[in-house]
Parts: sequence; C-alpha cells; structure tokens
Amino acid sequence: QVQLVESGGGSVQAGGSLRLSCAASGYTDSSYNLGWIRQVPGKEREGVAAIDSDGKTYYEDSVKGRFTISQDNAKKILYLQMINLKPEDTAMYYCAADPMSMTAIQALGVLGAIRHWGQGTQVTVSS
Repeated sequence: QVQLVESGGGSVQAGGSLRLSCAASGYTDSSYNLGWIRQVPGKEREGVAAIDSDGKTYYEDSVKGRFTISQDNAKKILYLQMINLKPEDTAMYYCAADPMSMTAIQALGVLGAIRHWGQGTQVTVSS
C-alpha cells in the first residue's frame, strides 16, 4: 500500500522560506509520479508542483520562480523548496502520487484522478 508522509510545514513571515518533505513507501519501482497540491478551507484544491518519473516538472503560475520540486529517488523522498513565501501561499499542502503523469494531471486540473494522498502539512505565511 502506497503511503505518503509529509513534514516541514510551519509558520513563517512573508519573504521567508520553508522546505516540505514527503517520505513515500509501498511501491518498489520508480515509475510513480509525484506532486504537491494545496488547499485552503472553503476553496478548491490547487496543483502547485509536480515531477514525473522522467524528470518532467510542472509549476502553477503563481509559484514559478519561488518553488522548486525535487526528489531523492533512492530514498523515495519528495521535496518542495519554497522561497519568498507570500500570505496567499497559506494552505494545507498535500503530497500526492500516481502511476499516471502528475504533470499532466495538474496541468489539466483533474486532481480527483490522483490515487494516493498524504495527510498534509500546514503552511502559514503571515504578512
């Protein structure tokens, strides 16, 4: 069973930085595609960044140049480095995995198709 455990969230002031981590387990090959999705209560989930097994990446427009997605394949850890954080980045951030292309899923906005989700880690950015 695929398990995803996020860590690294917290509270920072605007302009600050955080690095989220997601420890993945339960699958033996590197074909899973990974990503980060965020949600604010009362609003729809939003795909933030994704990375496919071939290294292709996707970023939502508002985070381009500020967020960087990466992964350690050997350790099965997904990262999201976030710099120059803004109050509008405040959300619960979820790690997600799927055998299908996560970059395509996020680009098309079909987040409901994602099969595996973590429990989330809260990011709060104050002005």
